[in-house]
Amino acid sequence: MAETLAQKLEKSNLGHWMQRFEGFMVFIGVVGPFATLPQLIKLYFTHSEHATGQSLLSWSLYAGLSFLWFSYGLVVGKLPIYVGNGLSMILNLMMVIGILIHAGVTF
Repeated sequence: MAETLAQKLEKSNLGHWMQRFEGFMVFIGVVGPFATLPQLIKLYFTHSEHATGQSLLSWSLYAGLSFLWFSYGLVVGKLPIYVGNGLSMILNLMMVIGILIHAGVTF
């Protein structure tokens, strides 16, 4: 049976390094999605009149894709995948809701 790329990576030095730093990867998974916070602050608090400039379609796709990655992370039991994408999904959904509230259905 042929060895998969994931199996080869796990056996490599890089794979061993990544496994040792899984806690750090969880941290990155938690911090990364919060890059959306400036957009959320603008949308809800400081520049809500510019909501029409946000793409409802894009943010909806981001939310949907985050949901798929979140689900995948749960199935394979990889904490960094489901934590980071679960947070991304929530923040992306908040963007979608904010766009709908302030601009209605727009592209």
